[in-house]
Amino acid sequence: MIAPLAVILLLGAAAGVMFWPLRSGNRARRRPDRVPAGAALRVARDAKLGEIHDLELDFRLGKLSSEDYDAVNATLRAEAVELNRRIESAREIEAV
Repeated sequence: MIAPLAVILLLGAAAGVMFWPLRSGNRARRRPDRVPAGAALRVARDAKLGEIHDLELDFRLGKLSSEDYDAVNATLRAEAVELNRRIESAREIEAV
């Protein structure tokens, strides 16, 4: 009679240890869902600069005509400038 009771208690303790991190009171330790605006903008800017780099590579390899390159390049660079402006605005807001 004692052996089955000991097995049940042991299994219960093991389950408690395994599922402890899932309990709702442990949510305070998790990372916040909200990312600072400046960080998200910097990631977007870096991605845009990568697009510009890829565009230049495609042009050098002859995959794009000069007209296509000029049009897309102007658009991407304008978007990168806008992202830089927004990053600076976010820095000013965070500094206050």
